[in-house]
Amino acid sequence: MTKPQKLAEDAIAAELSKLDGWQRDGDAIGKTYKFADYHDTMAFVNATAWISHRADHHPDIALGYNTCKLVYSTHSAGGLSMNDFACAAKVDALFQL
Repeated sequence: MTKPQKLAEDAIAAELSKLDGWQRDGDAIGKTYKFADYHDTMAFVNATAWISHRADHHPDIALGYNTCKLVYSTHSAGGLSMNDFACAAKVDALFQL
């Protein structure tokens, strides 16, 4: 398996502009999702876990009763890679369902 490559600053800006609501924080991107209740939050977390497992790229997850914050970073690349933006886009598509 090929090691993911760290993106250049211009590529990071371009990819981030394609995502809605994601914020950069150093070598990571994050977004907080809001839900009606705990059940919806946990369903989202479980679906996100499935997406992450399939992509073999796992975010940090912080959750509350009706919120879930995801943070992606590619530690093996030493920063942000295309994997982070691809997974963020997949999770956003899930949230639209």
